[in-house]
Amino acid sequence: MARICVFDVNETLLDLKALDTHFERIFGKAAVREEWFNQLLQSAFVSTVLNTYIDFGKIGMAALEMVAEKQNVRLSDGDKEIVKNGMQQLPPHPEVKESLAQLRKAGLRLAALTNSTQKVAQAQRTNDRLSEYFEQILSADTVQRLKPASEPYQMAAKQFGVSVGEVRLIAAHAWDVAGAMRAGCAAAFIARPGKVLNPLAPRPDVVGSDLREVAAQIIEHEVGSRA
Repeated sequence: MARICVFDVNETLLDLKALDTHFERIFGKAAVREEWFNQLLQSAFVSTVLNTYIDFGKIGMAALEMVAEKQNVRLSDGDKEIVKNGMQQLPPHPEVKESLAQLRKAGLRLAALTNSTQKVAQAQRTNDRLSEYFEQILSADTVQRLKPASEPYQMAAKQFGVSVGEVRLIAAHAWDVAGAMRAGCAAAFIARPGKVLNPLAPRPDVVGSDLREVAAQIIEHEVGSRA
């Protein structure tokens, strides 16, 4: 039986560079967007390590305030709202729709698994027009634990009625891949620009520069082996 393919969302499927114009206006330089998202992830990891759950959206706004303080920029409520709404309107990377369609055509079952809340996740799927490819849209908020803790991956398996070993997590983040494999999933890594694997963590059996390459390998692994 082929594994269920479960996709991370932000940066993996959706392109955060769409926020650059907002960060350019607020901070005077688009590069602050990367600083902000890295701070968001760092704060999320702290929450997970301390076992103190805070939803991803609140962490994102707190991270924005932290970056603004570092940059000596005063944020308005409107600035925060623009970034918050922008996260719900991110476009997919160019090859994503075609690649998801190929995976579905090959008979694979797909789901999205995000640290964002269910409300944000559903809004993203409405705006990015990817919902038709996924059987389920899953949020770590459901189990009150953020990836890379094991609970979100286990929840995904439970939602499909399969063992964790029958799930393959696809992500552009080394930490997400490591968390999924630690939980017992298979994984695939999308090496988008600036993204690399952690040499101290197990290497997934599927690695590609974009989702098109990764999808072809997944089909070979999961479908080709049944031929």
